[in-house]
Amino acid sequence: MEENGPILEFEKPIYELEKRIEEMRNYAVTENLDALADEIQRLEEEVVRQRQKTYANLTRWQRVLIARHPNRPHTLDYINGMMTDFVELHGDRSFGDDKAMVTGLAKMDGRPIAVVGHQKGKNTKENVMRNFGMAGPEGYRKALRIMRLAEKFDMPVLSLVDTPGAYPGAGAEERGQAEAIARNIYEMGRLRVPIIVMVIGEGASGGALGIGVGDRVIMMENAWYSVISPEPCSTILWKDQEKAAARKADCAEALRLSATDLLQFGVIDEIVPEPFGGAHRDHETSIANVRKSILKALHEAGEQSVEERLEARLEKYSSMGAYDVVPTADDQS
Repeated sequence: MEENGPILEFEKPIYELEKRIEEMRNYAVTENLDALADEIQRLEEEVVRQRQKTYANLTRWQRVLIARHPNRPHTLDYINGMMTDFVELHGDRSFGDDKAMVTGLAKMDGRPIAVVGHQKGKNTKENVMRNFGMAGPEGYRKALRIMRLAEKFDMPVLSLVDTPGAYPGAGAEERGQAEAIARNIYEMGRLRVPIIVMVIGEGASGGALGIGVGDRVIMMENAWYSVISPEPCSTILWKDQEKAAARKADCAEALRLSATDLLQFGVIDEIVPEPFGGAHRDHETSIANVRKSILKALHEAGEQSVEERLEARLEKYSSMGAYDVVPTADDQS
């Protein structure tokens, strides 16, 4: 399991069994002992049972941990794995370039497409450069610039969401973080070309919504999507660092942030299955599954006229949530 990166806490019992099996195999070979074969086989069967039990009953918090796995494929992995002729475009033409947001033009299945997406790093150095996938206002303005370019040349837009949230620094607020995200939500609502949103990892707060409005919203099986991350939610509720750390899993449950939850609520349209144990265990299969889903969504959105697509997009977001209208005094009179 170590070859796939760090071992997650809930995977440790499985890892310990695998480690024990490996030690027994090495000992059996060294000492030429065939008597251990039955015990090794029994333990291997137990590993299979534990894996099936663990991954078939993941909690929402465990899915959050899988979505954050450092070896999980990120935006550039998907772009390089399922597209050709990718040309990255930089800068918002106003302040600068945000490396936490990747944007550009490419071809997918031979068709031109514009792509925007959050980009995390695979190690500490890359994460610092990418600001851990937390884009600032220039990142969202860069994304909007590319989306408008796509509209001009009649290209569909693919948005790959994977962020713990928009960057919360004072500088980002001074440069109009809230306005940039709000502007993107507004503009994406009326963009005339198809927009496909794919949540590939974390989808937190306005940082995700800033590139999250689309005709089809799809999530990977172990991704999560919520108004807030479990940790800050827990901190706000309990206002105590120790209590907050102990209750973050409870917050994940209460937030109903899993792909299954959001499909039931009608927030997303489809769930993309992941390889057994998570996308980080098999990049090739994960990318192939995502590619298949995106092509299907592009075909469905492309069959609608511009007017039908815009009306369906507005209806999609207008119908989310539960609300009631309280009659005013004028209505009652």
